[in-house]
Amino acid sequence: MLSKKTKYGLKALSYLASQADRQPVQIAEIAKHENISQKFLESILLTLRKSGLLGSKKGKGGGYYLIKDPEDILMTDVMRILEGPIALVPCVSLNFYEKCEDCPDEATCAVHKLMLQVRDSALTVYRHNTLADIIK
Repeated sequence: MLSKKTKYGLKALSYLASQADRQPVQIAEIAKHENISQKFLESILLTLRKSGLLGSKKGKGGGYYLIKDPEDILMTDVMRILEGPIALVPCVSLNFYEKCEDCPDEATCAVHKLMLQVRDSALTVYRHNTLADIIK
């Protein structure tokens, strides 16, 4: 299940991407428009800023803004930043691989085979969608 952090992060990114002038937007405005707790949103936006998707400006006229064009922000990047590994089990993760302690042989493991398919399906969707695609 998608975490609230990721859901709210996607909503905030979508809101910022829909701003025509790309000027900084205050957290309070995003929180109010998207019905998100301002305190929780602050944490999410900070994570997105540290990852290089957002910039921020302090002071009068300050707030958060997209650094990249929405067309250049892949959903694979957003999901990994906010949600972590895309794979549901560590033995099929591309970036966070770990062998399962209870599995003697990945090659014959039915769970492993199924989770590879699930991971690949999710990656196909995320790789073929950008922030621009989800705001249309």
